[in-house]
Amino acid sequence: MAEKVRDEVAREVEEWVSAGNPRPGLAVVLVGADPASATYVRGKERASVEVGIHSETRKLAADVTQNELLEVISELNSDERITGFLVQLPLPDHIDEDTVLHAIDPNKDVDGIHPFNMGLLLGGTPRLAPATPSGILRLLAEEGVGTSGKHIVICGRSNIVGRPLAALLLRRGQGGDATVTVCHSRTTDLGSFTRQADILVTAMGVPGLITKEMVKYGAVVIDVGTVRVDDPSRERGWRLAGDMALDVRDVASMRTPVPGGVGPMTIAMLLKNVMQAARLVDEGARK
Repeated sequence: MAEKVRDEVAREVEEWVSAGNPRPGLAVVLVGADPASATYVRGKERASVEVGIHSETRKLAADVTQNELLEVISELNSDERITGFLVQLPLPDHIDEDTVLHAIDPNKDVDGIHPFNMGLLLGGTPRLAPATPSGILRLLAEEGVGTSGKHIVICGRSNIVGRPLAALLLRRGQGGDATVTVCHSRTTDLGSFTRQADILVTAMGVPGLITKEMVKYGAVVIDVGTVRVDDPSRERGWRLAGDMALDVRDVASMRTPVPGGVGPMTIAMLLKNVMQAARLVDEGARK
């Protein structure tokens, strides 16, 4: 499915450039040397090149000052080669995340988490929506899983998954009209909520948190959690694990794997956002 989306973006890019427009460009700002973040950024770079999007990464030291980081963001806001960019999270503790994210030009905010874009999303008219929720909705649509009238339980309330996904599912029309419950780390008796879900989405980052006793028989389960866990049987000494325990497959009608499930869809939908941002930047330049 991710390959299908990437093929769509590649065709859009080719048509856009053939019409005389500048090639879309994606930049990623990476602060520090977190291995997981670095791996994710490399994946974005490869995927961008494959679909014909110009890609570059701005690597900054972990001790970079907030003002220095804001200067880089200002440069990218005005860089005509870059139609969309993001700051890879998490950031070091000495940097205020909100200040940094709010400094991004909303038209270039391909993560969809600037307050302007989040406001449009919550108002039911999304423009640049976060890639992971968009990827989840595309997964459901491709598999013919309707959301209208379904009870969808989301475990996790982050600004990049839980909150925007809930807003998308509450919209009127295709891919929405759901009854949504959002749970989080302070929810009491989590299983009493998850067992009600026709569609269960988990984004807590706690390996094996959801067991089969917590899932309704026949439910569709989407596992966004991706955490490294020790595994001496692997040459590298670790493996990736999701929020769902393996026994969930005994009761779920459909489930996404970790790795190889939501992750590839997230990158694919990010590329969709880069193409959308190129159109927004072009519209802004012509006004």
